[in-house]
Amino acid sequence: MENKYIKILKYVLVAGVLFTASACNKDFLDQVPDDRLDLNEVFNRKDLSENWLAATYNYIRDETHRTNDTPWDVISDDCDVSQRNNPYRVNLGNWNASSNYWNFWDHYYKGIRTATTFINNIDGNKQILEEREGPNFIKRRKAEARFLRAFFYMELLKQYGPVIIIGDEEISPDLPMTDPKMQLARSSYDECVDYILSELDQAEADLDIDHYYGDQVLESDMGRASKVLCMAMRSRLLLYAASPLYNGNKDYVDFKNKDGKPLMNTTYDATKWERAAAAAKKLIDYAESSGKLGLYKKYNTNGTLNAFLSYRDLFLDVWNIEWILGRNTNNIASYQRSCTPRLANGYASLGPTQQLIDAYRMEDGSVPITGYLADGSPIINPESGYSETGFSQYKAVSSSREKTTFNMYVRREPRFYATVTYSGSDWINETSTLGIREIQLYYTGESGKAGSHDYSETGYLFRKNVSPTYHPNVTTANRAHVMMRYAEILLNYVEALNEASPGHPDILKYLNQVRERGGIPPLAGSYTQEQMRQFIRTERRIELAFEHLRYFDTRRWKIAEQTDGGPFYGMNVEAGTSNTDPNFFKRTRFETRVFRKSFYFFPIPQTEVQRNPNLVQNPGW
Repeated sequence: MENKYIKILKYVLVAGVLFTASACNKDFLDQVPDDRLDLNEVFNRKDLSENWLAATYNYIRDETHRTNDTPWDVISDDCDVSQRNNPYRVNLGNWNASSNYWNFWDHYYKGIRTATTFINNIDGNKQILEEREGPNFIKRRKAEARFLRAFFYMELLKQYGPVIIIGDEEISPDLPMTDPKMQLARSSYDECVDYILSELDQAEADLDIDHYYGDQVLESDMGRASKVLCMAMRSRLLLYAASPLYNGNKDYVDFKNKDGKPLMNTTYDATKWERAAAAAKKLIDYAESSGKLGLYKKYNTNGTLNAFLSYRDLFLDVWNIEWILGRNTNNIASYQRSCTPRLANGYASLGPTQQLIDAYRMEDGSVPITGYLADGSPIINPESGYSETGFSQYKAVSSSREKTTFNMYVRREPRFYATVTYSGSDWINETSTLGIREIQLYYTGESGKAGSHDYSETGYLFRKNVSPTYHPNVTTANRAHVMMRYAEILLNYVEALNEASPGHPDILKYLNQVRERGGIPPLAGSYTQEQMRQFIRTERRIELAFEHLRYFDTRRWKIAEQTDGGPFYGMNVEAGTSNTDPNFFKRTRFETRVFRKSFYFFPIPQTEVQRNPNLVQNPGW
């Protein structure tokens, strides 16, 4: 029989290098060994401790693909997935605490335990300490593990609300469930935030590499924790903590542990917005002073900004100046295939909702739709030039030719064409054997409902983060996937500043930086706080569309009851025989979604609640 040391050694050797292995062994380190001598052997060798940390990084989930793996986009109001699987059930309200959909509770606590084991055992690594810079190397690696632990707690906090904070104690998973250490209660939301902030502070202090950028380091090292990443995560954490869901939310006055301890502070605290603004500004100041971080831009031959290529390629040109967090190993190929029409052997399954289509402005920055009537029909801004009838000859910035285009899609802002595939647009890969091919999403079209169960129910497809050289039948090199970028920090800052100090000149300054890179004119003049709030929220929705943030934004703003429930619209996929058939180009309800107050947080998995009598369930579940 193998001894425990050999088993640990086998586990560590299959860990793979940070984010570069072709696959991650999901069973790796699922159980921390309980033999301290054997564990000490692992942490006295540099290679094994390095692989332990690499395995800890692999608990950062690969969220490139959507559908059953990652829910945040497909159960938001921006997206629909054609398969009748878990997202479909959740959007219709057909789930409960026993459904076990997207149970990341166990996953992240395993990551937390793995990080804690590294933190508690790396200091005495003999092989590393024999090196000249050994102590500093250990300090950096320990800070990376501390960042990872903070990151995992943040992910739990976003999904489930207040969680159990364990601290530095290594709790063996082999303990009986009757042991008090296995029956810890939830910490309050503010306690969770304070703990994560303290972890980020400690990590940032010991990370002496500010930012991985360009050719300064090997690409295999991209994605490691850095001072910049700590600052960015602090910005996101404090923004969320200041938002209405968490800051003065009276709906949670009875949300308490079994001993009566309140889990949410129901008293509004305006200073939380100030802290969020300050956190984002700290990173902006670093970016402006160092020149190592900023908005990614591409220019035309005459020196003018090419907004379309800038936005499209910031996702394709890996590890550019805008990236803060990314993942080298990912499932980007499957994601791209889901966004690809059937004419290119794709699945044609991920579609933007009409609600998202309506959010995009016109090329002059004007708003095309100002609201909706009771029957769901749009209130059109007559000054915008927007129309939902007829067709025009139009050359979109994403196309190499002028063609007949439904007027809804004419003269929209550049980010629309970089994000949305609409019926009548050209497939982005014009260099393949297919040549220039027109997308047909109407009923009898090549990607329409009549031809397969793989079709978009909204009559649209996403094309954001899909390479123009992609073809499912051609083997192409994988590429890194951006998980966090500088534009989010700018939008974090202006949102927090608008709440903390309405009218501050920095609001327009930095909001306009995002707008201008997006290809629309800057805002000018004076606006009320509410007007600016709507500008910022719209800009966030457009700029960060399909980046796993909209789901959390509508919840933290406490507007999900209005945005995520009720009728959802697209084009009429039950009709149409051509890309000039007006029967297809009609707003049509494809689904009526259900959103209940309980949905603001995911339910704690029922098995966890049953195992731990002190773990209270989230409200409404």
